[in-house]
Amino acid sequence: MADKILIYDFGSQYTQLIARRVRELNVYCEIYPYNHTPRIDHSEYKGVILSGSPHSVLEDEAPNFDVSDIRGKMPLLAVCYGAQMLAHQNGGKIARSEVREYGRAKLSYINHTSPLLKGIPEDSQVWMSHGDTILELPENFTVIASTPSVKVAAYRIEGEPTFGLQYHPEVTHSTDGKMMLQDFVVGICGCSQDWTPESFVESTVAELKAKIGDDKVILGLSGGVDSSVAAVLLHKAIGPNLHCIFVDNGLLRKNEFEDVLESYQGMGLNVKGVNAKELFYDALKGIKDPEAKRKAIGKVFVDVFDEESKKVENAKWLGQGTIYPDVIESVSVKGPSATIKSHHNVGGLPDYMKLKVVEPLNTLFKDEVRAVGHTLEIDDAILQRHPFPGPGLGIRILGDVDAEKVRILQEVDHIFISSLKESGLYKDVWQAGAILLPVQSVGVMGDERTYEQVVSLRAVTSLDGMTADWVHLPYEFLADVSNNIINRVKGVNRVVYDISSKPPATIEWE
Repeated sequence: MADKILIYDFGSQYTQLIARRVRELNVYCEIYPYNHTPRIDHSEYKGVILSGSPHSVLEDEAPNFDVSDIRGKMPLLAVCYGAQMLAHQNGGKIARSEVREYGRAKLSYINHTSPLLKGIPEDSQVWMSHGDTILELPENFTVIASTPSVKVAAYRIEGEPTFGLQYHPEVTHSTDGKMMLQDFVVGICGCSQDWTPESFVESTVAELKAKIGDDKVILGLSGGVDSSVAAVLLHKAIGPNLHCIFVDNGLLRKNEFEDVLESYQGMGLNVKGVNAKELFYDALKGIKDPEAKRKAIGKVFVDVFDEESKKVENAKWLGQGTIYPDVIESVSVKGPSATIKSHHNVGGLPDYMKLKVVEPLNTLFKDEVRAVGHTLEIDDAILQRHPFPGPGLGIRILGDVDAEKVRILQEVDHIFISSLKESGLYKDVWQAGAILLPVQSVGVMGDERTYEQVVSLRAVTSLDGMTADWVHLPYEFLADVSNNIINRVKGVNRVVYDISSKPPATIEWE
C-alpha cells in the first residue's frame, strides 16, 4: 500500500482542496471528520494535516481535538483554524482580528532554514481567510513566516515536526502553496510519490480478484464516467462474471439509451438494456416536491433493478460507481449531513436486496476517476462526459413530470449540448444542462400571441462539484442557441441563462 497522509476535517470549505493537492503530488491521503474517526494508527500514516474551519477557537462550543497522540510522534501540519487551535490549547493568545484578514497577502519574512519553507521566494503570495489572529505564541513555538499585517503567518514547535500556517497553502491564490505542501508531505513526512493511476489500477484489480473470487457481480450502468470506469475495473478483475444493467427511466437525454448501449460495444462488457419508461412516469404522476420526486425515481429504479438482478443466478455482489466526494458528504463534522438532496450511492441499498456492495472508486475524486479511465483506455467520448444526475431530467423539470415535458426538455438539452460540442466549448464546461421552468411566458411568433414554456440554460465550472461558478459563455453563442431552441422546439418561447454560483445556489435546481 502507498504511503498515506491523514487529514482531519474541521468543516472548512477548503478541506477537499488539501486532499486534492496532496494527491497531485502522487501521495495518497484520506479525510476524516475530526469527531467521527478512530484514533490514529501510527503504522498506517506518515503524517497528519489539520484543516481550517468556519468556527472560531474563541466560541464556547468550538471544535476541539486532542493532538497528544500525534505531536512529536509523527509530522503534523495545522492549517488556519488548526493552527489557531494548536496555539490556543498550549496557552497562546488568540483574539478577534480588528479587520478580518481575507484575501491575498505577501510573506515579508520567511525563515528559509525551516524545512517547510525552504526554497520559498521572498514576497511569496499567500491566501488569508480568518476572523481571528494569533497575537502571542506559546512557549517553544517559533515564528517562521510573517506578512506586513500578520506577525504569526506560520510557526513551528521547537524540537518536533509540528507546523502551523495561518494561511491556506491549498488554494491556487497561494502561489507557492503546493511547494509548501510538498515540503511537508515528501520532505518532512518522507512519503514516496508512487500513488499513480497505473498503481491504482494494478492494486485495485488485485484486491477485487481476491475479494470477489468467482462470485457474480451486478452493476447498474448509467453511461457516465464513474459507472463506466467501475465497470471496466471490475471486468478486468472478474471478466464475464460482471453483469451490467442499464435502465431507461424515461428521464435520460435525447437518444441516450441507444447511444449508451452502442458506446459499450467493443468494450467487452456484458450489458443488458431495460426499457422502464412507463413505470417511472406512472410513479411520478402529480408529484411536485423535489425530494419526493427523487425518492419516487429511486424506488422504481431499485424495484426494476431488483427484478432484473434476480435473473442473474447466484449473484453475490452489487457494484457501484461511488466516488470519494459521495463518501465524504455522507458524514460531516456535525454528524450525519443535513439533507441537501438524496440519491447518492452511499447507503442506498435496500435491506431486501441481499447483496454485498463493492465500490472500486470510493477513494477517488472525479478527475482521478478520469485519469484511471485513461489508463484503462476507455474512450474519451465516455470519460469527458459531463456529470448527469441520477434522477436525470426528473429534477430538471420543476414541478410534476410527464412524457410531453420530458420531450420538450430533451429537445432543448440536445440543442444546447450539441452546440457546446460544435463550438468547441464543451470541454471548458464541467457540467451543463437545461431546466424546464413551471412558468409560462407571453411571446409573439409571426403575428400571433403565444403563451408557452420558459427554459433556463445552466453551465458551470468546477473541480469536483462541491463549489461551482457559472460559465461566461459568449453572447453570440447564447443568442444562437436561444434562437435555435425557440425556432425548433415546439412549446418554448423564452430562454434564460442561469448566472448563479454554488454556493449559495446548487448546480441542479432541484
